[in-house]
Amino acid sequence: MNLASRLARLPREARDTLFLLAVVACCIAPLAAHLPPWASAMTATLLAWRAWLAAGSRPLPGRWLTAVLLALVVLLTLQSHGTIVGRDAGVTLIVMLLALKTLELRARRDAMVVFFLGFFTLLANFFFSQALPIAAVMLVALLGLLTALVNAHMPVGRPPLATAMRQAARMMLLGAPIMALLFLLFPRMAPLWGMPADKTGARTGLSGQMSIGSMASLVLDGSVALRVRFDTPGGLPPEPQDLYFRGPVLTAFNGRDWFALSQPEARGITAAAPSPAHLQVQGAPLRYELTLEPHQRPWLLTLDATKAAPELPQGSWALMSPELQWSASRPIHSVLRYRAESHLRFTHGPLRRTPQMQAYVQLPPDLNPRTLALARQMQADPRLGRGGAQAFVDAALARLAQGGYRYSLEPGLYGEHTADEFWFTRKEGFCEHIASAFVVLMRALDVPARIVTGYQGGQMNAIDGYWTVHQSDAHAWAEVWIAGRGWVRVDPTGAVAPGRVGQLQRLQAPRGVFGAAMDAVVSPTLLQNLRTVWEAVNNGWNQWVLNYTQGRQLDLLKALGVQSPSWQDLVRLLGFLICSSAAAGALWALWERRRQDPWQQLLQRARERLARAGLALPPHLPPRGMAEQARAHLGPPAEPAAQWLLRLEQARYARHPAAALPRLRREFARLPWPAAQSRRTGTP
Repeated sequence: MNLASRLARLPREARDTLFLLAVVACCIAPLAAHLPPWASAMTATLLAWRAWLAAGSRPLPGRWLTAVLLALVVLLTLQSHGTIVGRDAGVTLIVMLLALKTLELRARRDAMVVFFLGFFTLLANFFFSQALPIAAVMLVALLGLLTALVNAHMPVGRPPLATAMRQAARMMLLGAPIMALLFLLFPRMAPLWGMPADKTGARTGLSGQMSIGSMASLVLDGSVALRVRFDTPGGLPPEPQDLYFRGPVLTAFNGRDWFALSQPEARGITAAAPSPAHLQVQGAPLRYELTLEPHQRPWLLTLDATKAAPELPQGSWALMSPELQWSASRPIHSVLRYRAESHLRFTHGPLRRTPQMQAYVQLPPDLNPRTLALARQMQADPRLGRGGAQAFVDAALARLAQGGYRYSLEPGLYGEHTADEFWFTRKEGFCEHIASAFVVLMRALDVPARIVTGYQGGQMNAIDGYWTVHQSDAHAWAEVWIAGRGWVRVDPTGAVAPGRVGQLQRLQAPRGVFGAAMDAVVSPTLLQNLRTVWEAVNNGWNQWVLNYTQGRQLDLLKALGVQSPSWQDLVRLLGFLICSSAAAGALWALWERRRQDPWQQLLQRARERLARAGLALPPHLPPRGMAEQARAHLGPPAEPAAQWLLRLEQARYARHPAAALPRLRREFARLPWPAAQSRRTGTP
């Protein structure tokens, strides 16, 4: 016997309970990654236990057991979160209360509580993510909860779940216009509007620290870091060598890790302040709109170099550091869209060496002796000595290009002397290995240098026209200070692998057994096309839903003819539409009340046909009473009509009442109704 047959044989109460448990599991499942392990395990156990009880029509546990479990849940929540208030602790409690409440499904009121907690849990998913997949899962869960709610209001018989689901879908469709109006017009007044953010959430992507070898792991992350739409003909980006999105600038070095001067770890390495920016731009700016994925840090990624502050949503502002790094007033906890303009030709930094430059030549003592020896050798070369810092840079790049160095994702684990191993032993590495070894050599040559992290390159999405930058495009490059020119970008990775910068070629992660098998079954081109379509769809969700700000609301009012729109205009328009919708709903309800259901209409037609035969019956008489009156007053000619009336009454209480109505209508049209007789009134 298959599963469908077994479910069909279950009592209605067991079937409805199992369906509700499946819906509850759908609401909770996306939260599993954000719950403590004990909460996820306990929730799964409770739901499975409740399903076992329902399937076997077994008695529910006593209230004392649920009380003990509730106390245990509160204690475990306190131990895990240190509190029972706040986002994470509150969501944990809500999920556990929902799971525990399923053990008390004894009456209809208990089911109503489960529905309420289910809707709240459904909304709690958006505390952690508003991504399109989560929204799709929650839409399915919403349909399931509404189906269970409609089914609970159909207490007679065994109505199929498909009937309740159709009614629930109809409710959702009827409510969709109102939901859309509320989304479009409800005033988004910062900082009241938005999701609460948890500063302790997971962090991905770039950080204010770079450990040698850590950035190579980002190439395995194919998620989107940012999207850009350029205000150029066709939305085309600038040349590949100009696609450097600036992130944290790292100055302090302890031998293995690089830190930004703002990081607490950098204070024990150098106490110097960064040199002033002295940014000078040339030519017309390149304007673009950038959509930044949440990374839980305040950094704003912009193209080098951005002089004017990016245009952030209302309630936020941006600040540029002396190292040309832009930061927002608060961490980026949700998708952020902003406009910026950058000058691809620029100079920055002092033209003459200042005391602040000492921070950019500091090296940890007793490390990388062979690199220091190489620096002394290069300084002793009279040709290089006369050329200054630029000659040293050119010599180092020539060594990288001609010395047999390789660009690799798997250079192995570096030891204590990271620069020595790269220059003399391994001769291979990812961008951070190359940039770090290059900067160490420059500092050993007394040339101020630092590391800049960010993203380089990207890929055009042909569907929506956005330039997409993935986490796998994370990059590290160097900046050196040259007298008379200031800070100059030098990308030593380009000397080792010119295609990395020129043609935006990326190293591919090694394919495992599963990946190789998938390539044999599914074309890599097809997978890439599917990925492009998905990224375009997801970008549309981000642009038109998650980034629907007050500015876009006011633009909508302008399109409707409002000259100088404000949030008060939004409130007035929203109030007018809500009142109009309420009035339309009231009129619809009045019209519905005056309508009779199909069964009542058919009964009324039978009453009218009997009245034509001379038998006037009161409207409250049921079909069985009408059949008895017809037999008593109209005799044998009324027997077919009496039998039809009994079948009509039987259909009213059948498992599928609507299924029999078409047949009864056809029989009604063919019935030999009694002919008109002398007018007599039947008395029930």
